[in-house]
Amino acid sequence: MAQHAVPTKGNLMATKKSLSLAKVGYELMDKKRNILIREMMALIDRAAAIQSTIDDAFTNAYKSLEKANITLGFCDELSKTIPFDTSVTMDSRSIMGVEIPILSIDKPEESELHYGLQYTNARFDEAVALFMQAKYLTVELAEIENSVYRLAVAIKQTQKRANALKNIMIPKFESDVKFITDALDEKDREEFSRLKVIKKQKENRG
Repeated sequence: MAQHAVPTKGNLMATKKSLSLAKVGYELMDKKRNILIREMMALIDRAAAIQSTIDDAFTNAYKSLEKANITLGFCDELSKTIPFDTSVTMDSRSIMGVEIPILSIDKPEESELHYGLQYTNARFDEAVALFMQAKYLTVELAEIENSVYRLAVAIKQTQKRANALKNIMIPKFESDVKFITDALDEKDREEFSRLKVIKKQKENRG
């Protein structure tokens, strides 16, 4: 049997307030969940578009590298001239309290080369350019996939809280309000009946 609050007017007011807050909380959770779902679906669409592009980018880059290897011999030594990449930085933005990463990457000037032109050819330049393009797409995809993961976790948590409010807290408060209201009404009826009896007794004595 459910435990109800003591049926007093003070508890009735407090329980009604709790019920009102629970309903507002559910509406906010439901709205937050819908916004997060819309954001996640938009990101999923972007990820799908980029995934197709990135597959083509890597395919073209490796094909270009194969051609460079054929014309120059294996480019192992040349690859060592490419510096370690520290150009990726991360910031964040908030969507309904969910921190979403923002990745940025510095794009070098086209004239900025890290290898001597006398040891390379147009095939090698093309391979470098295509791998750079693939790198930019990879960074963008990483940002989107991480964002989708964080949004999915937040949606699950929000749904869980919304369900708890809708299926547990709100019905409990509604039940408590009904119990207290019924108990107070019954008490009022008993008091009214008692007063009628007292009044009748007084009339009979008179």
